[in-house]
Amino acid sequence: MRKSLMQILCCPVCKGDLVLSVTEESGEEVLEGSLRCAACRVDYPISEGIPNLLPQTACED
Repeated sequence: MRKSLMQILCCPVCKGDLVLSVTEESGEEVLEGSLRCAACRVDYPISEGIPNLLPQTACED
């Protein structure tokens, strides 16, 4: 995920601002880390450069 995407990304649940936490990067590319919503405190992982912004489901199987 490119760091420049932070300008257009928002929380898919509440549309709040996301805070980027990087654990591994290569130049402008974030390879591993997470995005955290400052408003509803939901974490979205970034794995192999791909952010998973799918909202978590309320019930689990």
